[in-house]
Amino acid sequence: MDKLNLMKIFVAVVDSRGLAGAARKLNISPPAVTRAVNQLESELGTRLLARTTRVVRVTDAGALYVEDCRRILAELDEADESIRGTHTALLGRLTLTAPILFGALHVTPIVTEYLGRFPDVTASCLFLDRVVNLMEEGVDVAVRIGALPDSSVQAIPVGKVRRVICASPAYLKRHGTPQSLADLTQHCVVSSSSVNPLPDWQFFESGRVRHLKLAARLTTTTNDAALAAVVGGFGLARVLSYQVADLVSRGKLKLLLTDVEPAALPVHVVHRQGNKAPQRVRAFLDLAIDRLRANPALH
Repeated sequence: MDKLNLMKIFVAVVDSRGLAGAARKLNISPPAVTRAVNQLESELGTRLLARTTRVVRVTDAGALYVEDCRRILAELDEADESIRGTHTALLGRLTLTAPILFGALHVTPIVTEYLGRFPDVTASCLFLDRVVNLMEEGVDVAVRIGALPDSSVQAIPVGKVRRVICASPAYLKRHGTPQSLADLTQHCVVSSSSVNPLPDWQFFESGRVRHLKLAARLTTTTNDAALAAVVGGFGLARVLSYQVADLVSRGKLKLLLTDVEPAALPVHVVHRQGNKAPQRVRAFLDLAIDRLRANPALH
């Protein structure tokens, strides 16, 4: 088997976290995957994978080598695109991730606009309220909210969001508007377990950070459900400003205690391939960065 195919199989094993998963992904037999990995390790003279009957783990040498494989395969894809003249007619699949509600509200319209421009590209959107490992899950682009850990990924700032408290006018009419942090303990709190099942809200008051632990009267598994309860007048919630920007503008929700909000959270578009990213990825990055930076909900 030629070296490029060996590299592709090795990358698939790492991305799939196993030999069987790679076989399914590539539509080849598991023994063929095993033979390819064995051949590659034999040619390189080093162990790339530590294999037991239950687990396949990448060795330190394998972790370094898989990144070189990704770079080489990406450069080949880019060369193929170039020779076909596909810088204007892009091909391939784009995989991206974002938080669930942010993806629905602000990423999906960008993806559909992008696909409308490039009809030969397909897209896969992983909208999840967890941090997706771009390398392990084969993701090209991510939208991340919050401070980023040090890493090898490229991050482009596109805006910021605030942590805000909101309630419906009907709820505030019945229960009054909280004027201080102490007042919050007298109110009905709605929380989403995807964020924090036991609300521990941070504020910035009188020059210092303050924490307030509250007991949630209602906890839901999704932000959508929590917001539906708040809009319906059940209680108040702590959310990110982009999640309620439209509801606030239409008067369905009001923001509370804005003078003690903590520092805003940055929003970044993240990718892992740098200037070696395929043209389809770079085209999406250009569009997404432009659209998100122009989005008033991120200012």
